Amino acid sequence: MEWKDLLCERLLSSTSEQSEDASLLQCVCYGLGHFESCVSARFQLAMLLLLLETLQIPVSSCCVYDPVFSPSECDALKELGFTVLTENEEGKRAVYQPTLFYLMHCGKALYNNLLWRNWTPRTLQKMTIIGNSFNGIQERMLQRELERDYSFLSRVSLPSNMIGVCEETPLSCSSRFLDVFNDTALIQFPLENLNKLPECTWTEPSEPLYQHCQDLEIIQREKD
Repeated sequence: MEWKDLLCERLLSSTSEQSEDASLLQCVCYGLGHFESCVSARFQLAMLLLLLETLQIPVSSCCVYDPVFSPSECDALKELGFTVLTENEEGKRAVYQPTLFYLMHCGKALYNNLLWRNWTPRTLQKMTIIGNSFNGIQERMLQRELERDYSFLSRVSLPSNMIGVCEETPLSCSSRFLDVFNDTALIQFPLENLNKLPECTWTEPSEPLYQHCQDLEIIQREKD
C-alpha cells in the first residue's frame, strides 16, 4: 500500500503534467525471469499487474521481454494481455511518450543502454524507472569502473557533492519480500535537473561496447 500511494502521487501527477491524456503512458518490463519456476519472479509479475491497474495503464500497453522466457511463459503473458516482444532489444528502446520501465534486478548494462538510447533532456524526462537503486549501484562499484564501463549510468548517478540528474525515491520492502524487492527505487529525470548540465553532456553519445566487462549481467542478442 505504501508503494501504491507513493507511485500514484508521483507517476500520475508527473504524467498529467506532460500530457492531458494519462492513458498515453506506456510500460516496458525487461528481465522478469522464469516465473513458471521462480517464486520471486511470480511476485514481481503480480506487482507489475497491480501497478498497471493502479496507474490505469492497459495491460496491452505494457511490453515484456526476457530472453529466458519459455514458449509457455510467453503464452501465459499473452493470455494476461501483455505485448510480448520477440526481439532482444538489450534495453535500447527509444522513448516517444511518458513511459514506465519496470526493471527488477536487471543488469547494469541494460540500464546503461536504455539511458544511451534516450540521451537527450527532452527524452529522459519522459522516462520513469522502477528498478535497482542507482545510488546502490554507485556505492557497490569503484567510481572509475562505473565511469569506464557504464558511462551513462555514471553520469546520472553522480556523487552527492556534484550535480545530479535523477531523483531517486527508495521503495520500502518488508522482510518477507526482501529477496524480491530489495534495493528497489523509483527513479525520475526532472527537466530542471537535466538542464543544469553543460550542453556538451549531450553531444553525440557513443554506443556502449563493454569491451572491459567480463560479467555483463545481460544476455546480448545474437550477432548476424
